Amino acid sequence: MPQVVFLPHAERCPEGAVVQANPGDNLIRVALEHGINIEHACEMACACTTCHVVVREGFDSLEESEEEEDDLLDKAWGLEPDSRLSCQVEVGDEDLVIEIPKYTINQVSENH
Repeated sequence: MPQVVFLPHAERCPEGAVVQANPGDNLIRVALEHGINIEHACEMACACTTCHVVVREGFDSLEESEEEEDDLLDKAWGLEPDSRLSCQVEVGDEDLVIEIPKYTINQVSENH
């Protein structure tokens, strides 16, 4: 069972967290189930970039992103080569280390 390590984020996960996930689990759902409130203004429909994360470790274990996700990521704040939309990531067989960027382009936080 892979571990997902969420690095500390001042607002979303101040202490950081280490949680268990099953291969195939959706990354944002794993986070939300463990009280890590990653923004998701489009309700996880791959229509915005508010759930943008950077996969610091384990990126190569993930399925490749689809063109729709790549197009949206081009608009994300702080885009890096290992950036993904957490609503589109399925946990693989390897542990992941996830960083939630400091900012999002969301103009209004929905407090999900």
